[in-house]
Amino acid sequence: MKWKKQSVQEFLLLNLGTVLICLGVYFFKFPNNFSIGGVSGMAVIIARYTQAISQATVMTIINMVLLLLGFLVFGRSFGFKTAYSTVLMSVVTQALEWLFPMEKPFTSQPVLELFFAILLPAIGSALLFNIDASSGGTDIVAMVLKKYTSLNIGRALMLSDLVITLAACVAFGMETGLFSITGLLLKSLVIDYVIESINMCKYFTIVCEKPEEICRYIQQSLGHSATVVEAKGAYSGQQKYLVLTVIRRYEAVQLRRTVKLLDPVAFMMITNTSEIIGKGFRGVN
Repeated sequence: MKWKKQSVQEFLLLNLGTVLICLGVYFFKFPNNFSIGGVSGMAVIIARYTQAISQATVMTIINMVLLLLGFLVFGRSFGFKTAYSTVLMSVVTQALEWLFPMEKPFTSQPVLELFFAILLPAIGSALLFNIDASSGGTDIVAMVLKKYTSLNIGRALMLSDLVITLAACVAFGMETGLFSITGLLLKSLVIDYVIESINMCKYFTIVCEKPEEICRYIQQSLGHSATVVEAKGAYSGQQKYLVLTVIRRYEAVQLRRTVKLLDPVAFMMITNTSEIIGKGFRGVN
């Protein structure tokens, strides 16, 4: 039952992340000709010189070609999540083009438009990365390069994104090009920030004299476990205990309040952490 619930949750996040990317690309990148790397950036550039084909159609064609390449190279081992997200992105983008044709940007404020062109796809990509998925596109190229070459994939993708972005300066002028370069620089920062925010937890180090009551509360009320370490106060020389535990952000206030009730002289150190691997959090892949 727990596995099924997790699968449903991941499927919903897969759909939500892909749709957010589509919304950001179609409503904000395409109308403003922002070329912030990747397949959508390639589509913006190519559509500029092939007036008969829309940006959404060009992106769909590129995605389908790359998806076919992925299946030819990896066969059945090609990731279902990546394949599903690639197809869904093409379908949603084409549907948006049919339902909401965009002849011009929503506003006359390119900075505002750039904000949403970065934010929506960044949130969507972060949701996908967090469930070990991706929206395909140049990620498929990276997978192929990783299999057959010894190239530094991260550096190769960064270089390709930079070339695509710089091409916007030639295709649409310096203003659009500089907006695109700004978007490229900010994109990875926003994705990293969103991923850390999604996974953010609180790490408690509690120096106390009554570890049993505190651990009982952590286990029975919060559903987590803890590690107890014997310690000795350097100044007082008294016997102390360290209770180490990691909990969700929304549980931190409850634990902090309860610890002060159970052991008023307890000393707490609370830090943020976003990489928690183990039972109750993320599994080791």
